Amino acid sequence: MAGYCFDIDGIQDDIEPVIEEESQLFEHFRVIADKGQTLLRVDKFLTDHLEHASRNRIQQAADAGMIMANGKPVKSNYKVKPNDVITVMMNRPRYDSTIEPEDIPLDIVYEDSDLMVVNKPAGMVVHPGCGNFHGTLINAVAWHMKNNPEFDANDPQVGLVHRIDKDTSGLLVIAKKPDAKTSLGKQFFNKTTKREYNALVWGVPQPMEGTIESNITRNPKDRLQMAVTFEPEVGKHAVTHYSVISHYLYVSLVKCVLETGRTHQIRVHMKHIGHPLFNDERYGGNIILKGTTFSRYKQFVEECFMACPRQALHARTLGFVHPTTGQEMFFEAPMPNDMRMLVAMWEKYTENQNR
Repeated sequence: MAGYCFDIDGIQDDIEPVIEEESQLFEHFRVIADKGQTLLRVDKFLTDHLEHASRNRIQQAADAGMIMANGKPVKSNYKVKPNDVITVMMNRPRYDSTIEPEDIPLDIVYEDSDLMVVNKPAGMVVHPGCGNFHGTLINAVAWHMKNNPEFDANDPQVGLVHRIDKDTSGLLVIAKKPDAKTSLGKQFFNKTTKREYNALVWGVPQPMEGTIESNITRNPKDRLQMAVTFEPEVGKHAVTHYSVISHYLYVSLVKCVLETGRTHQIRVHMKHIGHPLFNDERYGGNIILKGTTFSRYKQFVEECFMACPRQALHARTLGFVHPTTGQEMFFEAPMPNDMRMLVAMWEKYTENQNR
């Protein structure tokens, strides 16, 4: 399956019941049971063979007629026998996930022969994956580096050292050489990089400065979310330091400094302390959580949502030691227009209310 994207656990719209016999299906995965295979339910069998597939999603695929044994649809309780050919079918072709250069503008903050620092706009996916195969940051980097024979965008030894979410803006470092990626990767692992984010959150955190420390794991009730856990053996350790820069009646502009870089870390931690990011749909920040019931206020918040139609989060600074020169490097990207406009709207609203 190398070179192709297959993630049954992430499929939302592609599992639909196969109503007509002529419905076209495409093979996404195939495995032949060993001669010594003991009888085993097909959902358990596939869970053991598909690294990123949950048993629940496999069962849904079976209910939709997309799990085959020897060419025939089977249900979840089908017992796999020796030499059975088990296939997973989908109603879309497999996607080739090879990274191709695409002529997409890059906001390059710094570049030398070892690395480059870019300011990613909100709305751009960092790396091709299931559902996002074009228009990503790494496609743009591949184009920028297309005349460099030492850089192969498909080589995992170079490229992205860390990631930020699609709808988060801000700074990222990309390694051009394997040694540079190794060095930078160690700095992130050892928590010696300097990363500061700006976020607009609902409410005013109390205390106005503090540290959030927990483990973060995937939310068992919603696989698209991460969640805080304090079970020591579950999830990954995460530490976020926050401080309120300014507050405007019902929202606050906060600075978040990361010690660790877990998936959705700031978004999860700020929600955990009761202050979701403004307009963060995935974590409940896209509804009015603080304020009045007046229709004029509701209209104002809706206008704010339109002004910044994504979670209000920006990776403002990035610091690290240069992998070759040993020099301390520090970069800063000011808040983009949508967040600056959002903050200005809340400033003006607060001034008007205090008159």
